[in-house]
Amino acid sequence: MIVLPEDDANRQIANGFLLDPSIKPRNIQVLNPAGGWGKVLDSFLEVHVAGLRKWPQRHLVLLIDFDEHVEARTQQFFSQFPEDVRDRVFLLGTQGEPEPLRKQCGDSLENIGKALAAECYLDETSLWHHPLLAHNAAERARLNTKVKSILF
Repeated sequence: MIVLPEDDANRQIANGFLLDPSIKPRNIQVLNPAGGWGKVLDSFLEVHVAGLRKWPQRHLVLLIDFDEHVEARTQQFFSQFPEDVRDRVFLLGTQGEPEPLRKQCGDSLENIGKALAAECYLDETSLWHHPLLAHNAAERARLNTKVKSILF
């Protein structure tokens, strides 16, 4: 699985996910931040679609800030996902930006990522139900169904 984060804050969350002791670290790679949600979409279309087609076992997480535009941004991304790779691409992120989540949780972004990984492994959803993350429910469930055995 490859994770393409929008920015450094999202990279920190993804790197924290890797800190969970149940993770198989060789099965997940966190890429350098793309530099904005638009660049995540561009990189997906220009680089990662071809990689997904070349390697049918690959999965891709696009980790973005929804900037309070969850429905519009989701539609913008989903409308550009080619049908032949759609089931291996996942769009996740905070409702706004990660910093308010960090402040509300009172913890580092890496520790938040680690806690999110633990919940995936244990099939729990306490932190995933946080108001800034709750919109990810369907994608998170789909992701866990597809890659849990690969990641843990």
